[in-house]
Amino acid sequence: MTAAILDRIDVRVGGMTCPHCPPAIEKAINAIAGVTSAHINIAEKIARVAYDPSRAKVADILRVIRSLGYTVGTATARIPIKNMHCSSCVIRIELAVRMTPGVVSARASLGPNAVDVEYQPELVDFQAIRRAIESAGYRVAEPKIEPTAEELDPVEAANAEEYRTFMRKFWFAAAISVPVMALSYPDLIPGLRDWMPAGSDTRRIVWAFLGVLSLPVLVWAGSQFFTGMWDALKYRAVMHTLIAIGISAAFAYSIVAVAWPGIFPNMALAEVFWDVTDVVVALVVLGLALEIKAKGRTSQAIKKLIGLQAKTARVIRDGKEIDIAVEEVLVNDVVVVRPGEKIPVDGQVTAGSSAVDESMITGESMPVEKQIGDEVIGGTLNKTGSFRFKATKVGKDTALASIIRMVKDAQGSKAPIQRVVDTVSGYFVPTVMILAVLAGVAWYDFGPEPRVVFATVILVTTLIIACPCALGLATPTSLTVGIGKGAENGILIRSGDALQAAEKLDAIILDKTGTITKGEPAVTDVVVTPGHNEANVLRLTASLERGSEHPLGEAIVKGAEARKLKLSDAEAFAAIPGHGVSGRVDGHDVLFGNAKLMRDRGISIAMLETEWGRLANEGKTPMYVSIDNKAAGLVAVADTVKADSKAAIEVLKGLGIEVVMLTGDNERTGRAIGREVGVERVLAEVLPDDKAHEVQKLQLEGKSVGMVGDGVNDAPALAQADVGFAIGTGTDVAIEASDVTLIKGSLMGVVTAIEISRATMRNVRQNLVGAFGYNTLGIPVAMGVLYPFIGLLLSPLIAAAAMAFSSVTVVTNANRLRFFQPRKAGS
Repeated sequence: MTAAILDRIDVRVGGMTCPHCPPAIEKAINAIAGVTSAHINIAEKIARVAYDPSRAKVADILRVIRSLGYTVGTATARIPIKNMHCSSCVIRIELAVRMTPGVVSARASLGPNAVDVEYQPELVDFQAIRRAIESAGYRVAEPKIEPTAEELDPVEAANAEEYRTFMRKFWFAAAISVPVMALSYPDLIPGLRDWMPAGSDTRRIVWAFLGVLSLPVLVWAGSQFFTGMWDALKYRAVMHTLIAIGISAAFAYSIVAVAWPGIFPNMALAEVFWDVTDVVVALVVLGLALEIKAKGRTSQAIKKLIGLQAKTARVIRDGKEIDIAVEEVLVNDVVVVRPGEKIPVDGQVTAGSSAVDESMITGESMPVEKQIGDEVIGGTLNKTGSFRFKATKVGKDTALASIIRMVKDAQGSKAPIQRVVDTVSGYFVPTVMILAVLAGVAWYDFGPEPRVVFATVILVTTLIIACPCALGLATPTSLTVGIGKGAENGILIRSGDALQAAEKLDAIILDKTGTITKGEPAVTDVVVTPGHNEANVLRLTASLERGSEHPLGEAIVKGAEARKLKLSDAEAFAAIPGHGVSGRVDGHDVLFGNAKLMRDRGISIAMLETEWGRLANEGKTPMYVSIDNKAAGLVAVADTVKADSKAAIEVLKGLGIEVVMLTGDNERTGRAIGREVGVERVLAEVLPDDKAHEVQKLQLEGKSVGMVGDGVNDAPALAQADVGFAIGTGTDVAIEASDVTLIKGSLMGVVTAIEISRATMRNVRQNLVGAFGYNTLGIPVAMGVLYPFIGLLLSPLIAAAAMAFSSVTVVTNANRLRFFQPRKAGS
C-alpha cells in the first residue's frame, strides 16, 4: 500500500507540563477533518501533524492547540528537492526560501537532497515555501508520510527517477554523438574526405543536417542546464550556468559556420562544434547520473534503520492473540513475542524471559538477557525464549523512530567548513565566467591562427571544466556517510557542527557515576574472621537486609542472589538510624553496620580495622558484620567500574586527549576510582551546579573540551562543553542537552565517536583538496596557459569528462567511510 501524499507540519507547542498533555492535544487535532495523523513528541515539545491541504488548514491546527491553553511556536519542515547538485544549488535554494516572508531560517543540504525550513505558520504556509523553491528553478519531491522499508522515501524516489531520466538522456546523446563526431571531421576519415571535400556544398549540407540532429540533444538532453538559468544568474550561484553557456557558445558558433561561412576571413575557420555540444552533454549527464547513484549509497544507514522496523505485531485483545499492523499498536497493549521475531515497539517485559539481540540499535554484538521488568526496544531481535511485554512507546515515540529522525536531521545539517565552501562557491561561478571571457578575448587578440577557433575552444573548455559540482559535494556526502556510520555503531551525532568539533577535542571530562561506573552499588568484597566462611556471612547479612529499604542493603541482597545463595527470613528486624540493622536469622543474632554500632554493642572489631581501612582507601563502603555477638567479617559495597571504562580511557589518552574525572564524591573515593581506571586529574566534591563551571575553567585553559554524563545535573555541563556526550542509558534531559548520544552507555562509544569524527573530517579534507586542486589545475590548463610552453591545449570533450568524473570521484571517496570499523575494547 502506497503512503499518502500529504503536507506535514511540525509545530512547537509550549505549556506541556504533564504526561496527560500529549494525548489531549493529539485527540483534539485528530478530530479536525482532513488530518491524517497527529503525534506529540514530549521530549522535543513538537506536534507532528500530517494533513490533506485540500481539507484541512494550518490555521485550524494552530487554533485547536491554542484553544486547549497551549502556546504555538515556529513550525519546521523538511522539503525534499529534485535536481539539486552542488553548493551553488544550495545557496540558490536557501536564498529563495529565506526571502519568503515568515521564514525564520532555511538550511539546504546535498546529503539528504532537502531543505530544512523553520517558519512562522501564521505568516507563511507550506505551499508558499514550495512555490519559492519552484520559482528558483527546482522541483519539490512530494513528501510521503511514513515510508515503509519496501517503498522509497521521497528523496530516494526522486533520486531514482532523476537517475533514470539522466541515463535516458545520456544514451540518447551518446547515440547522436557517434555519427556527429564522425561526420564533423571528414578529413580524418579517408572515405568521407573524398565525398565531403573542404568548402563543398555537400559538407555544408551534411553539417547542417548534423545541427538539426544535435538540436534535440541541446534542447532535451541538456534541458536541465537551461531550466531556470535566468533566475540562476540573478543569484550568481548555479553551476549549470557554466555548462549552458559553454554548449550554447559551441552551438552558436557552429550555426554561424554553416549558415554564414563567408563572414570568416579564412574558410578553414568555418568549422562546426556540434560534437562538442553532443559529447559534453552526454558526458556531463552521465556524470550526474553516476553521482546520484553513488550518493544513494551514502544513505545506507538510514535504509538499514528503516528496514529494522517490524511490520506486524501480535497483541492480546479481548483475551485473544491477534496480528495487527505495527502502526495500530497502542500504549499499554500486551504484545507477544516468540523466538526469532522482531520486537515491534518499545515496552517492559511482564511475563517470560529471553535473550535479545540489540546490536542493530546499540552496536553491541552480545545478546542481552531480558527478565520481567526489563525494557525492550522496538526493532531488536528476540533470540531464544518467548515473552510478553506492555507497550510503553509506539509510533514516532519509539527509540528506533527517534534514532531515524535524529540521524536524518543530522545528515541535513552543515559543518562549519561547509558554510565556508558554500560562500566560496557563491563567488566561484561569476569569477570563472569572467576568466573564461578574458581568456577568450586574449586568445582572439594575441593567439595564433585560426584565432577565432582557438578563442571559442578556450572559452567553452574553461566554462565546462570549472563547474563546482565536486566542490559542493565534498563535505555533505562525507557528513552523510559519517553520521550514518555513527548510527550503525550506536552513536547518534546531532549535527555537522558536533562532528567537526569532536575531531578537535583535546580534553574529555568524565562524570564518575553512571559514566565511568555503573551508577548502582554492588558487593565487591567479603572479608571474614577465622571460623567463618564468606558465603555464610554474606547469606546471613543479605537475609537480614531483605527487610531494609536502604540502597546498600538492596545491593547486598542482589549480590547474594547473584551467587545463588538461599536466603532466609529475618526475625525481630530493627533498623538503627545512622548505624545499621539487627535481627535474628536461622537462630543467629546478626548485627550489620558501622564501627560505632559495634562498639555500642560491646563487640571487638580490632582484627578487622586494617582491612576496613584498605577497603575504604579503595573508595568502597565497608560495613561490619557480627554473628552471635562476635565479629564475623566485613561486607564492602561500591559503585563498580564498567567493564570497558579503563580500556576506553587508555585509548582516549592514546589519541592525545587529556582525561579528567569529575565527581561529587569525597576526594578519597574519587582518587581511588581514578587510580583504578588510570585517570590522574580528578575533580572531587563538585556540586551539581558547579559542573558547568568546571567545564568552563578547562576551556579557559585553551582546551577544546568534551563532557560525558548521564544525569539531569549533567545537562548544563553537557551544554557548556564544546561537545557534549550523553550516555543513552541516562535521562532524556541529558540526551536532549548533548551533541552526541551513546546508546549503549559504554565509554568506548566516546572513542568511536571521536574516531568517526576524525575519519570523516579527514575524508572531507581529501575531497576538498581534490576538488580545489582539480579546479586550481584545470582552469589554467583550460585557459591555455601551457600552450606557449609545451603546446598543450585541452579539448572541451576531455574537460567535460574530467568535470563529470571529478564529482563521481568525490562521492566514491566519501563512500569509503562505509568500511570504517571501530576499535573494540582492549584492541
